[in-house]
Amino acid sequence: MNFLWPGFFYLFGLIPILVGFYIWILRRRKRFTVRYPSLSLVRAANPERSRWKRHIPFVLFLLTLTGLILALVRPVSVVTLPTDKRTIIMAIDVSLSMCAIDIPPNRLEAAKAAARTFIEQQSAGTEIGIVAFAGFAAVLQPPTSDRELLFKAVELLQPARRTAIGSGILKSIDALAEFDENIPPSTFGPSASSPLAPFQPGAYHPAIIVVLTDGVSNIGPHPLDAAQQALERGLRVYTIGYGTESNDSPFNCNPDNPNSQPFRFGGGNFGGGGGNPGGFRRGIDEETLQEVADLTGGAYFAAESATELQDVFQNLPTETITKTELTELSVFFTAIAALMFFLAMLLSMLWSPLS
Repeated sequence: MNFLWPGFFYLFGLIPILVGFYIWILRRRKRFTVRYPSLSLVRAANPERSRWKRHIPFVLFLLTLTGLILALVRPVSVVTLPTDKRTIIMAIDVSLSMCAIDIPPNRLEAAKAAARTFIEQQSAGTEIGIVAFAGFAAVLQPPTSDRELLFKAVELLQPARRTAIGSGILKSIDALAEFDENIPPSTFGPSASSPLAPFQPGAYHPAIIVVLTDGVSNIGPHPLDAAQQALERGLRVYTIGYGTESNDSPFNCNPDNPNSQPFRFGGGNFGGGGGNPGGFRRGIDEETLQEVADLTGGAYFAAESATELQDVFQNLPTETITKTELTELSVFFTAIAALMFFLAMLLSMLWSPLS
């Protein structure tokens, strides 16, 4: 449980002051005593239970004050609710290493086929967006439920140089921000600031980002910095490490062209799927992908074949996407305070009537 206005906790200091004041009044009353000729008359008029009954209204009053203070600090709790409205951004790596044919016909074409199958399997209420990233990221298709538009966007995926995983995440955030006004757009640069109303820890939007990559980020913002922005906006990021452990597989960026033949990059200076700007380093940065997923509340998956990639897409939590929101509990404590107050008034009138 969190509190939006914790400064009002200082009001609890009034309770011991009121208790002390109440005790002082009781002791002051003892000075004004009346002598009775017989104790039996006093006992008959003031039975034993009246000694504690007279304190109950004051205790209820303290409970009333406690409830009001708890309402003032505005306690909130994260509540997870199912939702029938789901939004998924598929951020797909199109770096040149995706031309490797270790997953036939090549990694990119196999990823396209898996993406099309994934789109076909989604319910009508699921909105899907397509983001492509290499040296930079671009939104190929804003979130939509139109499958034909999504299929066309998938076909537009073309290989390019470099790998900017962080840019892919930030562009996915922007795609969701255009679609949902409750999600602030991403920020980038030394003066980047957090959203005006960041999500509380554990609260999530009913939207997820799925990042598929086969390499190491070598340009643009660091993936963990981008993941931090997703976390601040309540967006979970699911990452997929795609490709085999083979680092010497031939490349073919046009497998559908009968005249296109597999080739290898010579000299290691073709800047593509990962590594330093002047070299070509291949391999999946699983550690960073796992950290991105853990930071945002998502999960990391590995896929070394087209079949495994299909299975990963099927295992994504698209059917159980929930929305988590903050529920303020002030009304609950206010109701308790009101109940205690009226009970205190009722008992006071019953036990100490004015006439």
